[in-house]
Amino acid sequence: MEKRENIVFIATSIDGYIADKEGGISYLEMIPNPDQVDMGYGALMERVDALVMGRNTYEKVLSFGIGWPYTKPVYVLSNSLESVPEEFQDKIELVKGTLSVVLNQIHAKGHHSLYIDGGKVIQQFLNEDLIDEIILTTIPILLGGGVPLFAHLPKELAFELKKSDVFLGEITQRIYVRKS
Repeated sequence: MEKRENIVFIATSIDGYIADKEGGISYLEMIPNPDQVDMGYGALMERVDALVMGRNTYEKVLSFGIGWPYTKPVYVLSNSLESVPEEFQDKIELVKGTLSVVLNQIHAKGHHSLYIDGGKVIQQFLNEDLIDEIILTTIPILLGGGVPLFAHLPKELAFELKKSDVFLGEITQRIYVRKS
C-alpha cells in the first residue's frame, strides 16, 4: 500500500494569521523576492499527488485572475458549491462529507500524498489528527487579527522539528513532522 500523508504548506504572520482582518494576503509579498525563490513550494508539488482545499481558499485562488495555477488534481471541500467553472472542470473536483469519506474517495483515485490548504480545512484535519507534516513559513509582521491558522483542538498534537531555514534574510520556515 502506498504511503499516505497529509502535508500542510502555509505562511502566517508572526501572530499566526493566514489572512488579515479583511481576508487579504498582501502581507505575503512584503519582503522583496526579485529572484522568485519558491521556498520549497516546487519540491512540495513534486511530492504530492493532489491538493485538498476549502471553498474559501478555492475562491481566493480564482480571485487572483491568473487562471488555474495547479497542475495536480484539486479537491475542493464544500457543502454549498454545486459546480465549478467549465474551464476548470477537468482540474477541480468538489467533494463533501466527513474527512474519512472524502479521504477514502481521494485515495481510491490513487492520490495518497496530499497538500492540505486553507485555514478551516487545515483546522478540520488537525482536529481529527490527520496532518503528518507542517511546513510553516513565517512572514515578519504582526497582523493583530484576521484569519487564524490554528484553533481549539480536542487533544495535544506533538510534532518534531525536522528543519529550519531562513529565506530572503527575513522569512523563517520550519518543517514539523508528526510524532507517532
